[in-house]
Amino acid sequence: MNQKVDWFFDKDSNWQKEYRKLRAIVLSCGLIEELKWGVPCYTFQKNNIVLIHGFKGYCALLFHKGVLLKDTNNILIQQTENVQSARQIRFINFQEIIDLEQIIKTYIFEAIEVEKAGLEVKMKKTSEFKMPDEFKNALENNSDLKSAFYALTPGRQRGYLLHFSQAKQSKTRESRIEKCTDKILNGIGLNDKYSK
Repeated sequence: MNQKVDWFFDKDSNWQKEYRKLRAIVLSCGLIEELKWGVPCYTFQKNNIVLIHGFKGYCALLFHKGVLLKDTNNILIQQTENVQSARQIRFINFQEIIDLEQIIKTYIFEAIEVEKAGLEVKMKKTSEFKMPDEFKNALENNSDLKSAFYALTPGRQRGYLLHFSQAKQSKTRESRIEKCTDKILNGIGLNDKYSK
């Protein structure tokens, strides 16, 4: 146990009991406990294997390369359609964790083997992400915006493409593009801090 992570398990939460049980299970598999992204993350030879996190309706173990696991029990969930590598095992109560304890350990050990084997997830290239027509038009009509967008890191480009594409209506996509134009022109990612 890493004392720097204790606060996560001690803080007031709907999932406190579940978090503590998941911690015990993961640590019993010989992983190193660290704090990353504000949550407990468990590593093997400095490589991320699994983390514990929670949301309003569930808590979860998130396997960083979950897409490479066999998932023989069909319990891994893709958090959103755009998540390429990670997969979750979700829990809505303490008893589910108790019932799945041996299976959880099996998945963790498999994830460690994936890391030992050096397996990598083949990620979609930024160019393979859909670019909404509204954004294509904006780039065609504004050469500065086009240059600035393509000067962004691939991750920042993907962030914007996903943000724009998720809007169901053209009007909303146009509004999102308009709101983000200054950030793009200033070389700033969607979720980066920005002050005009």
